[in-house]
Amino acid sequence: MNKYYLFVLILPFLSFSQFKIEVEGALGFQSYNEVRVPNEDGTKFDLTEDFSIREPVIPFRTRITYTFKEKNHFSALYAPLNVRYSGIANEDLFFQNTQFSALEDIRANYQFNSYRLTYRRDVWKTDHWYLGLGLTAKIRDAKIRLSNGENSDQITDLGFVPLIRFYLTYTNNKHQAIFEGDGLASTQGRAFDVFAGYQYLIDEHWSVKVGYRAVEGGADVEDIYNFTWFHLATFGISYQF
Repeated sequence: MNKYYLFVLILPFLSFSQFKIEVEGALGFQSYNEVRVPNEDGTKFDLTEDFSIREPVIPFRTRITYTFKEKNHFSALYAPLNVRYSGIANEDLFFQNTQFSALEDIRANYQFNSYRLTYRRDVWKTDHWYLGLGLTAKIRDAKIRLSNGENSDQITDLGFVPLIRFYLTYTNNKHQAIFEGDGLASTQGRAFDVFAGYQYLIDEHWSVKVGYRAVEGGADVEDIYNFTWFHLATFGISYQF
């Protein structure tokens, strides 16, 4: 009898539930990546302007979404990002606890891995338009490291960031325009991850998409000043079941 009641309770969820797996790759470049560590006494420099990127920026991300009762969506996102730079500094750089001399070759590593859990609910839907709103809990795993062969220093940051989630689409048969993202700003910093693009629905399971993604934000706190803007040309594929 208990098993029967349990089945009755979960039946509504099973009747309207589905999973979606999305994988996205990108080719990226930066407008800026400004750094000052520590914020009060460090030297301010721009990784994008003062150094050169050593290899193409080709990040990827993957998202798994669970939909139940048609209008409710839970998702988990993994979005790693790692960029390597090198160059000769035009001036002495004081970074974290280390002085890096001018005219020496410096290598830098910028890491910003993102882990997110999101709840989104459909709030408006017509034959063509769809709008969903929700909340995202983001864990950032960030690191900036400088090295000149003799000396090296780094700062790491593992923290929680709450974000607002939005998802807007216009669908016409198998063609879909998408505008979606996470974002929030405060006096201590901001974080925005916004995508605009086109998706083609191959069949009831498969779809592909292309578009532009902007990842912008940073922090202005006691230990660190860092703001960056990545531009990403993206291609993605998804499977729904």
